[in-house]
Amino acid sequence: MQNKQLNGPDQSQRPEFLQINLNAAGIDVGSRNHYVAVRQDRDKQPVRMFDAFTADLYDLADWLEACGVETVAMESTGVYWIPLFDVLEQRGFEVKLVDPRRLKSVPGRKTDVVDCQWLQQLHTYGLLSGAFRPPECIRQLRSYLRHRSMLIEYAAHHIQHMQKALTQMNMKLQHVLSDITGKTGMDIIRAIIAGERDPLKLAELRNYRVRADKETIAKALQGHWQDEHLLELTHAVELYDAYHEKVAECDQRIEAHLNTFEDRSDGEDVERDPRKRTQQHNAPKFDLQTYMYQMTGVDLTKIDGIDGYTVLKLISEIGLDMNQWPTAKHFASWLGLCPGSKITGGKQKSSRSKVSASRAAAALRLSAGSLHSSKTALGAYLRRKKAKMGSPEAITATAHKLARLVYAMLKYGRDYMGAGQDYYERQYRERVLRNMTRTAEQLGYKLVMIADPDLEPA
Repeated sequence: MQNKQLNGPDQSQRPEFLQINLNAAGIDVGSRNHYVAVRQDRDKQPVRMFDAFTADLYDLADWLEACGVETVAMESTGVYWIPLFDVLEQRGFEVKLVDPRRLKSVPGRKTDVVDCQWLQQLHTYGLLSGAFRPPECIRQLRSYLRHRSMLIEYAAHHIQHMQKALTQMNMKLQHVLSDITGKTGMDIIRAIIAGERDPLKLAELRNYRVRADKETIAKALQGHWQDEHLLELTHAVELYDAYHEKVAECDQRIEAHLNTFEDRSDGEDVERDPRKRTQQHNAPKFDLQTYMYQMTGVDLTKIDGIDGYTVLKLISEIGLDMNQWPTAKHFASWLGLCPGSKITGGKQKSSRSKVSASRAAAALRLSAGSLHSSKTALGAYLRRKKAKMGSPEAITATAHKLARLVYAMLKYGRDYMGAGQDYYERQYRERVLRNMTRTAEQLGYKLVMIADPDLEPA
């Protein structure tokens, strides 16, 4: 165990501000050690360094208790903060996790000692806001979902290895099949690995739903059989299968964990919409819509563009308690889906939304992008925004609408009644007419509607 006493800059000469948290400490988190700063009057050495071993974390907590510290601020550096956060939380400290991107140190004085003192000073003045951290049950679900997504990404790499091995043997299977990991593609690849080389026999494995005929598939499977590339193909398939076995194991853990949540559905069955896809690619195989309805008490899949898998990903990131955000505007801002406000000299310099790595926002953007062909109010809104401002901004604006709907349903238990495309177009037309009438009156004109514009001569 290592416990060093360090001397930092004298804080007594700094200007005095209103102190909000008198019993505050700041911690600069690292992979090997942590630098901790408390008030000058709490210890002869107000800045100390502790190693990152478990025993040293408990010594750190003991020292903070001896110094009368009640609240602690630390940066969310990688995953190094998690063990320390858990220890301090168990000891009863109020821990604020601070985004390093929102914390600026004094230019030209970048050391670990200064960082922890700067954190402690800002926290004392109440200038730091803690990051959102959901309850333990939600964090466990989030870990399962993130691990599952990582396994799917690893499996996707081996799909590329399959395609590479086939291409090197001049087999154009990916050109006649939209997905080589579908039933037809995997049946053909497994037959090749098993030793089948006849293109006509391989083409007989074609599923009836494949658009390409057997002759085209057989032509695409005429290649040069080379042992080294067949070995690459075999290993890629084996690793692909291994990762999907782990995904199935992860799904079992997720389903078991979902059964531990309180049932808020009051015993009611969820309504099924036959127009919606029941399951998206790589989604868990169990009934997500029912589980999510029982977990939340509302059917979020009624929102256009959102399915059970999307709801699962959202809940694993934002939790069930919407009281963490006072309003839907706060929620959208936290997700990074609302316009920015950069005003200088009375002029709007930029309205770009902030950069966000939120997985919840990414899920909402994917849902918004799927509404392009939807004959609903949200679909019409997306298409109108695309024509006006372009695809990326339109998807963000539509994701903002989805976020507000999710917030209202989870916080107030409201049911969603989707309006059709005709309703949206009618509302939009009425709004445009009101604006045009008001503009005409301001200019001294009067707006007159003709009887039937379709009957007027061109």
